[in-house]
Amino acid sequence: MSDFSMKPESGTNVIPHLLQQLRRHPKRVVFTEGEDIRVIQAAARLVREEVVAPILLGDRDRIRALAAAHGVPLTFIHLIDPPQASDFRLFCQRVENMARYRSLPAAPPEEIVSRPHYFGALMVQYGQADAIVGGNQAMPAAYFRALLHTIKPLPGVPKIFGVSLLTGAHLKHLGGSGVLLLADCGLIPNPDVHELAAIALEAGKLAHHFLGRKPLVALLSHSTHGSAGTADARRMAAAAALARVEVSRKFLEIDIEGEVQADVALDPEAAEVKQPGGSARRTADVLVFPNLDAAHIALKLLQHVAGAQSYGQLILGLSRPAAQVPRTATVETLFGTAAAIAVEAIKFHQLYPDGEV
Repeated sequence: MSDFSMKPESGTNVIPHLLQQLRRHPKRVVFTEGEDIRVIQAAARLVREEVVAPILLGDRDRIRALAAAHGVPLTFIHLIDPPQASDFRLFCQRVENMARYRSLPAAPPEEIVSRPHYFGALMVQYGQADAIVGGNQAMPAAYFRALLHTIKPLPGVPKIFGVSLLTGAHLKHLGGSGVLLLADCGLIPNPDVHELAAIALEAGKLAHHFLGRKPLVALLSHSTHGSAGTADARRMAAAAALARVEVSRKFLEIDIEGEVQADVALDPEAAEVKQPGGSARRTADVLVFPNLDAAHIALKLLQHVAGAQSYGQLILGLSRPAAQVPRTATVETLFGTAAAIAVEAIKFHQLYPDGEV
């Protein structure tokens, strides 16, 4: 694969390599909250770059009026109002027949399918879109609930989790290729050893897919290789050991390190001071945090204090590509998140080569 170059292009921080791949293999991305000028503007830009065929869910008249008011063209942007869609009845039948229907909200199938999050997830699950992006106007729990109820889980991953992709040319030590992946920033409050190991492996696979080389995954702690003997430090060390066993067993191209402090993971000079005599080491590409609080706080500090550009959360552990963006998402965030999740969709079955799930 090509290098995951971080040089800005046309005033954007989105990786040009993503766009190059998508121009060769454009994908269909459904946005669940289309009645949002930010989404409309991002969709128009995706069309202009010839990288994604956007699908916007919502009231079509409202979307058209909003686009007209802001002078945004809707050329090649597909608008769908779920209750009026030609597949609405089919989706209702599929929801009614789902083995997991009992876990869905206590409502008629028609009411469930009319909700854009559920309709969009059904489109992805049944192959009518290649990836889904949502959350720009909804509470995260509502969006995640629709994904969990509708899209099949990936075998072998204990729980779904989120990976945030950060870029920033002005930042020091931001990954070995100028991109840093953080996990889990949105879903599992206190992951256990097995969940942490799965997070490290799946995030490492994603990094390998994006970077085109063997990534370094660091499991973070307040301790570095036993410098503190707390239960939390031992948990991260055990997770790193378990992940290394799985890397060896499955012949994965991933390096796992842990438990380590954040400066040891990111700053080679700090690593040399704290681990003198060791071989020269590179900067980590993926940071796995001990809990949701640490990951989410680190993400927000990097965004709002350090000025890192975040491209949403890519949701791993599902059998279809999905991403969540915050309600504060900019047009750039929506554009880049859609590009990232569409690139994941291109080679999704290379990441999971064991067949359809």
